[in-house]
Amino acid sequence: MKRYIGEGALLLTTLLWGATFVIVKESLTSVSPLVFVSLRFAIASLILSPFIIKAFRNIDKELLMAGLFLSIFFFAGFATQTIGLKYTTATKSGFITGTFILFTPLFQYLIEKKLPKKENIYGIILIITGLIFLSSKGDTFFNIFTELGDGFNIGDFFTLLCAISFALYLVYLDVITKKFDYMPLIYIQILFTAVMGMLCAIFLSLIGFEGIKFSFNNQIFFALVYTAIFATIITTFLQTKYQKTVTPTKAGIIFSFEAPLAAFFAFYILSERISSFGYIGCALIFTGLIVTEILGNRNSKVKNGS
Repeated sequence: MKRYIGEGALLLTTLLWGATFVIVKESLTSVSPLVFVSLRFAIASLILSPFIIKAFRNIDKELLMAGLFLSIFFFAGFATQTIGLKYTTATKSGFITGTFILFTPLFQYLIEKKLPKKENIYGIILIITGLIFLSSKGDTFFNIFTELGDGFNIGDFFTLLCAISFALYLVYLDVITKKFDYMPLIYIQILFTAVMGMLCAIFLSLIGFEGIKFSFNNQIFFALVYTAIFATIITTFLQTKYQKTVTPTKAGIIFSFEAPLAAFFAFYILSERISSFGYIGCALIFTGLIVTEILGNRNSKVKNGS
């Protein structure tokens, strides 16, 4: 039952994340990417502060260092994703972010020495294929791959770094949350990201890469409230508490739903076009999850004699 609750929590997390691509994309016309990241997580940390004080009474150096270590990948993922989103479409950002499932099993093996089950591998193959179909602008089978590589830009590159960061975060989260209370870990990650977001925004402004910009309006207000409360506090809480009940590889497959959800919101809100093969890609992603869930559970029951 804990596993099913955990999987449901991660699915809800993915839904909330899927909507952020469009919301953040629209807000970046009025605010610098890292300023937005800093404000988003600063608001979240202020809201959490009254509820987290008691949990910090028993904090020790080991927990603090573990939280700071997780925060490096947490911040890197959100920072590179938001910077990338300024220079690429919400649809492509969702697709490329979804490629972290390519890296998760590799990092899981290198870090935890755990080989994914063959059912997970089959599911990953289906999902990778689905992401390729979803990422293509082509309308015929022969130009799927040629259109996929068309126009790869600096935004896509930053988003790829985001995928690598989140894959590492996913694996280390699996290791660390089994040892420590998740509430202090959540707060440390959020507060660290708020501080580092502003420091990095200032640094990038000084070197001339990205100027500091902020123009308050209703769109910015909604984006900050949504991302701070729903896409930060609630999702980080759900992921940190429940991911330990789900294997990193399966969690990665669940999170792959973020790509089609981002495409759905981008299509209906920003009118970003999805190719005719996008529907096939969605079907393949769903099939990958089903293969992992049904076959993986069936084989586990056989091995356990159930």
